[in-house]
Amino acid sequence: MKGRVHRNDKIIIVSAPSGAGKSTVVKHLLAAGLGLEFSISATSRKMREGEVNGREYYFISADEFRDKIKEGELLEWQEVYQGSYYGTLNSEVQRIHDNGNIPIFDLDVVGGLNVKKIYGNKALALFIKPPSIEVLEQRLRSRKSDSEENLRKRLDKAAWELEFAPRFDKVLVNGVLEVALKNAEEVVKEFLNNKGK
Repeated sequence: MKGRVHRNDKIIIVSAPSGAGKSTVVKHLLAAGLGLEFSISATSRKMREGEVNGREYYFISADEFRDKIKEGELLEWQEVYQGSYYGTLNSEVQRIHDNGNIPIFDLDVVGGLNVKKIYGNKALALFIKPPSIEVLEQRLRSRKSDSEENLRKRLDKAAWELEFAPRFDKVLVNGVLEVALKNAEEVVKEFLNNKGK
């Protein structure tokens, strides 16, 4: 689902299947001195131990989330599981632009494409792709954080998400991490320096 745009400033969207290296790429870009600031998502899920409101997520109730949807206060949102919402508050994007920075989004594939539709050529949508589904499986297995059933679900979802790659502005293959990070930085710099967009 989508909301409305308040500003015409540029934004960066990074999407990828789980385990492809999306968070690593985002962290690298944030540290690269490009004037980027992380856009914190809102969620209706319960806060986990060690999490802080306004750091990992903005934690709000499902009722409050539904109110914000009705009021048009979300740029994009999804009901991931029944009563479990995730999305981007318009106020968060505004806050980052007011700070003089460019928002960078770590979004799932559907959310990333929804935001790209809203912003058009003001958004750079990057898709981080594993070299193969086999390599992705090895990476997920090495984490040792999933049951076999959950691993299968993640891989099935990843196969589905990979079909969306051609709809992104740039697809970066994360085979050798250093190369992927360098390529991501170059693509973002080129986009930010292009005054014609």
